[in-house]
Amino acid sequence: MMMVSLLANAQTARQEFKENIYRSGSNYYAYPGPIQEKLTDTPIGYEPFYISHYGRHGSRHLIENSDYDKAYKPLLRADSLGKLTYFGKDVLRRVTIIRDDANKRHGELTWLGAQQHQGIAQRMYERFPEVFAGKVRVDAKSTVVIRCILSMENALHALLRLNPELDIRHDASEHDMWYMNFSDRKLDKKKMPEDVKAKYDEFCKRHQHNERIMRSLFTDDNYWQHEVNTQELAYHLFKLASNLQSTELRHEMTLYDIFNEDELYDQWLQTNTWWYIHYGPCPLNGGVSPFSQRNLLKVMIHEADSCLRIPHPGATLRYGHEVCVMPLACLLELDNFGKPIEDLEMLDKEGWHGYKIFPMGCNIQWIFYRPTNGNGDVLLKVLLNENEAKLPLKAVEGPYYKWNDFREYFLKKLDSYQE
Repeated sequence: MMMVSLLANAQTARQEFKENIYRSGSNYYAYPGPIQEKLTDTPIGYEPFYISHYGRHGSRHLIENSDYDKAYKPLLRADSLGKLTYFGKDVLRRVTIIRDDANKRHGELTWLGAQQHQGIAQRMYERFPEVFAGKVRVDAKSTVVIRCILSMENALHALLRLNPELDIRHDASEHDMWYMNFSDRKLDKKKMPEDVKAKYDEFCKRHQHNERIMRSLFTDDNYWQHEVNTQELAYHLFKLASNLQSTELRHEMTLYDIFNEDELYDQWLQTNTWWYIHYGPCPLNGGVSPFSQRNLLKVMIHEADSCLRIPHPGATLRYGHEVCVMPLACLLELDNFGKPIEDLEMLDKEGWHGYKIFPMGCNIQWIFYRPTNGNGDVLLKVLLNENEAKLPLKAVEGPYYKWNDFREYFLKKLDSYQE
């Protein structure tokens, strides 16, 4: 009865977009901060003493010239031929401003991205002050990408302001990329085989309705029908609209007025489904994509084993990318995100919403607790984007699990994967 009630009360993405349209941006959703303001009380007789973390860089500009040009150039060409409506000209004006703002800053962290990581670090400190007390060690690593390095530095500066005695070691090296951002080429080839691509293409065709958008932008139906790649243009306008929230231009303009509710929802559906197939537990391709983060999970488990032997281990912080956070969340089966869903049309109804996993600045935190008298099991709580998450294990109480149970379950799961 409780499960029926939960499903009945669960909101669809369409409903959640009405509350906050920015969620439709999927991986471009700017980090909203924790939904859960008050965490579950620590079990009696326990205290937090170690944190292991992996997080995505904060908000950024889009990565490539083409991310801007595939919206800008078709509109510019149409304008030169007198084919843009008054609204189309205004969209071109806004796209030009957005494109110029990102010039020579492609993929770079924005000021909002820096603020996100300062806030995440500060809340980590305030929620678990025992972990950061005194001259304790904080070991931080980043991938070699500058937006990740700057995210790490902003987080560490926030921690140092709160406790100048912290012993902070930080690094960003190719030496660690084998687990910090592992690229599994063999597994990548299995993500979208021809039969799965055919199903995805069919899914997308059912959700591509761009005629009204094109008529709002162009004066001549014959022109956009024959001279414009309508789906590519609509997608890149949606991409710009989504990422605008990560820049300071969000205070001045929007591009969401290009889309109505149905069009916005359809664009999100296609993106959300793409991510589910490529990095989620999609049964159509065998459901093994989350194992792309097997190296990261192994390292996190083994480093935790070492740190738990130290009286005051502090924290291990890692800064990388959404292509690691999303599959790691699925590999850990956090909440409902490890669920295999055969019918792509059911992802929304089943609650598989990528924006809940991997917004800009998304993070997974393992919080370790030990008995204050030194006798008893080490407990673990996992936070997804600073909210308590459920694991596929028997809990001791609330969101608290035995570390040994966690360790045994996931090492066995990792051993089951055949490369």
